[in-house]
Amino acid sequence: MVKRHDGRAADEMRPMVAKVGIIPNADGSAMFSFGKTIAIAAVYGPRTLHPQHMQNPATGILRVNYDLLSFSVADRKKPGPSRRSKEISKVTEWALAPVLNLEEFPNTVVDVEIYILQADASTRVAGINAAAMALAHAGLPMKDLVTAVAVGKIDKELIVDVDKEEEDFREGEGATDFPLAKVSTKDEFTLLQLDGKIQPDLIPKALDMATKACEKIYELQKAALKESIGGNK
Repeated sequence: MVKRHDGRAADEMRPMVAKVGIIPNADGSAMFSFGKTIAIAAVYGPRTLHPQHMQNPATGILRVNYDLLSFSVADRKKPGPSRRSKEISKVTEWALAPVLNLEEFPNTVVDVEIYILQADASTRVAGINAAAMALAHAGLPMKDLVTAVAVGKIDKELIVDVDKEEEDFREGEGATDFPLAKVSTKDEFTLLQLDGKIQPDLIPKALDMATKACEKIYELQKAALKESIGGNK
């Protein structure tokens, strides 16, 4: 049995917090955290897309901007977009798009701004969880929520919710970071990425561990949204 540095079981996540309505001037907003990793998301729109040649007369489009704030990590990050942040912005769009119904809003854009306030690994999946809640909080038509988690591997053991120390682990084959996102109530994955190596025969177990973790995340997301609705009555 794998021994994790913080005493967690292999399938145990760090303490999680989920809140919505944290940015008053946004159309929808949310915060989600895995332990020390804290992500906030704000939604603006649908609003008319400019320039006009980018508009789609058949549907609205989703546009995501992910940014790791310069003070979120111990080694101060250079402000502004990086290649990594652009890549995460795009894969987050792909992860969220399958649950959105934007056909009612042709020629518009929905902007999602994701900021990582504090980073201790698993930032992209924390951002996806926050963004899904923020989109629901904005009242956009959605088929479902999206939930996300990172599965890792230490030696030959799979673990859920990788933190920074585990992400940096180097021994033998090195660390493995396997971020996943799925439609919350279906066996439909919208994001599968892999940094490192994983044996093919371990992938079904990784997907099963991620699915069980996402069930817990989904309950937390729903509770935060329900609390917001109750608080607005």
